[in-house]
Order: sequence, then structure tokens, then C-alpha cells
Amino acid sequence: MSVITARTLAAVGVTALLAGFAAVGPPAAASTAEARGAASPATAPSIATAGTGHEKAGVARVRGAGRIDYVYSPDDTIRFGVDAEAVPFTRPLPGVELPGLPTDARGTVRISHHVQATGRTGWSVADVDCLVTGGGTATLTATVRRSNALDPGTRFGVSVQQGRQGQPDRLGFSWGVVNVAADTTGGLKASPVGSCMAPAPFAPVTDGGFAVRHTELPPLPAGSARPAEPHSRHR
Repeated sequence: MSVITARTLAAVGVTALLAGFAAVGPPAAASTAEARGAASPATAPSIATAGTGHEKAGVARVRGAGRIDYVYSPDDTIRFGVDAEAVPFTRPLPGVELPGLPTDARGTVRISHHVQATGRTGWSVADVDCLVTGGGTATLTATVRRSNALDPGTRFGVSVQQGRQGQPDRLGFSWGVVNVAADTTGGLKASPVGSCMAPAPFAPVTDGGFAVRHTELPPLPAGSARPAEPHSRHR
């Protein structure tokens, strides 16, 4: 996709997402109009990270909140709040001998997107299920719990890079201009998001910030079989 056009974005439903996506729940007394995405900046909920209250020292973690500068929505106000920590081997999977994956995680992602042109605000609250870090960068995925823009159960990916030496923090997300595939008609569609899958953190954070605590992947639980070698299934 060398040329990005409004038509291309609309073809994969991106325009609709950008006009109504966010991860922060509406106020307790939200009106029906707000619940459908018509909240104004004054009524849209703010994003903040309160902390999990049960985080462990030495585990991978990313926390923070901030506004991003997204080049294709320069007039909009898009904010993310992330509070995630690793809880390895806690989500058993069918057919897998391990008690989960080394990247299992918990926490919350909150997003709000106020569209200047329409005055509407989209929001979502999502539960973190995967987190992996490398230096000052983290990728994570979360599944929508509540939203006025996405169906509950929708998974998305987020990446965070903690700025160094005066550089701004950065954030990426798995909708917009990435994560598309051809459909049966030759057009484009959004692809499912796998665990911990997120693009590079392409958008600078202009207000607020994020902190990434890197931790190496944990050893397998005692008595567990070693995982397959990389690419072994493709040989």
C-alpha cells in the first residue's frame, strides 16, 4: 500500500474506526447520545492510569497516559491510557501443555478519540492479555470490554516506546494504515490481531508520557517441555 487515500482507508473500515474509537468508559450518568458516540470534549471521560494495585517488582510493565499526534487526523484529540504488567503462564490454552504463555499479562487500555470535524468522541476500555518488552519498547494486546465504537471481544494491538535523550515517547496501534489483507473480492479488509502483535510506535506523544520497564522473558515452569525451535513447523 504505497499510496494512502481516504478511499483506501474507508475500504478497510478505518475511517469509521478513527471517527469513533477510544478506550475510556463514558461517565456514570452518560446520556444515550453519548453512549452512541456523540459526547463532546466537555462530557467525554478523561484518561488516567490508576495503577493495578497488585503489581510485582521485577516484572515487565508499561504505564502512562498521553495524547498522540496522528498524521491522518491532525485536528483530532486522540488519547491513550495504558496500565499493563506481565503475569507469565497464567492463561492456559487448549492443547498446550504449558499453563499459559510467557507473555501473559493483565491490565487495562483506555482510548478516546474526539473528532474535531463532527464533535463526536469514540471510546473503548479493553483488558490486556499479552505484553512483551525489549529495552524501552513494549508491545501489548487487549480485548475490548466496553466501547461505543467496537464490538466487545475485539482485540487490538498497541506499541509504546519510552523516549530517550530528549526524544518524545511514541505509540503505535493496529488500526489505521496497518494490519490489512485482501478479501475474496480483491478489496481490503482488516485482519485479526494475534497476541502481542502491534506495529512500530509510529505516532509521537505530544502530551503526557509512558514508562516501560523491560524484563527478560521468564524461564519455563519446572517440568515443562521446551518449545519448538523457531520456524521448525515451516521446514
